[in-house]
Amino acid sequence: MSFTRYEPRMTRLYRSKLFVPGSRPEFFEKAAKSEADVVCLDLEDAVAVGDKPAARKNVIGALNDVDWGTKFVTIRINGLDTHFCYRDVIEVMEEGGERLDAIMVPKVGVGADLYAIDMLISQCEEAVGRKTQVGLEVIIESALGMENVNEIAAASPRLQTMHFGAADYAASTGMRTTNIGGSNADYTVLTDEGEGGARDAHWGDMWHYMLARMVAAARARGITPIDGPFGNFNDDEGFQNQAKRTAVMGCEGKWAIHPKQVPLANAIYTPPAKEVERARAILAAMKEAEAKGLGAATLDGMLIDAASIRQAQGIVAKMEQIEARGA
Repeated sequence: MSFTRYEPRMTRLYRSKLFVPGSRPEFFEKAAKSEADVVCLDLEDAVAVGDKPAARKNVIGALNDVDWGTKFVTIRINGLDTHFCYRDVIEVMEEGGERLDAIMVPKVGVGADLYAIDMLISQCEEAVGRKTQVGLEVIIESALGMENVNEIAAASPRLQTMHFGAADYAASTGMRTTNIGGSNADYTVLTDEGEGGARDAHWGDMWHYMLARMVAAARARGITPIDGPFGNFNDDEGFQNQAKRTAVMGCEGKWAIHPKQVPLANAIYTPPAKEVERARAILAAMKEAEAKGLGAATLDGMLIDAASIRQAQGIVAKMEQIEARGA
């Protein structure tokens, strides 16, 4: 391992993040009682321009009055290029009490964007004498943000999670798709001709590069990477398929833009029983090997060593966290 190391900044479960429009206060109590690990009260895309001031007041009321239990509660503010942004931060910080855990900043393009919000949060915390520090979350959803993803990851010690927003990213880069996540029938590769000249088409994952780049930038700084929305909430199989890919890539959770997506995300970002069983077997085998003075061992005909231990420890720790919560 490098002598330079960054410890994980987020240790809570983050398998599912349920978004609730700030303009729909009738949904707040339901969200609080849901199985979502995280609830985001949204002031940005889910709220019409004319409703934004009222939505902000709704969110402040919810932070003070709703019993959120042990949930991680965040708000998504409006972008820095709008006149709603500073008021979102100041009013929620000054009037929202202690319950807010983090502020999500959309469409972050450069590290200075986070610096600006960090400054506002810091001043508000001092002004109201807040007892707990508010974290930051970012959405990488533009060509500029992806180009500067490493700079953004290092921009603030408050930063806890990094999210990928497929729709705005696609618009920013001119991708020829209207899907929010998911696949595209035109994003394929063809095999060579087989017998009779037949060729098979294999669909590709057009989001792979962006997600892999974001995951690496986030993990390098101890930040938790989270996959963003899957727009077709009636396509459970599509949601599950995308979530499985991003879980394998290192994401710890996914957005739920509809309550029905919450249990799907929770199930997929819970380590599979077979993986947990094997991880525990690896740890047991290595413990036995170490007792014999060995630095490596074999399990079911495969080599296991120090790297195997680190992989297994991560899976077991996550499962123990889930079991402790009873979720």
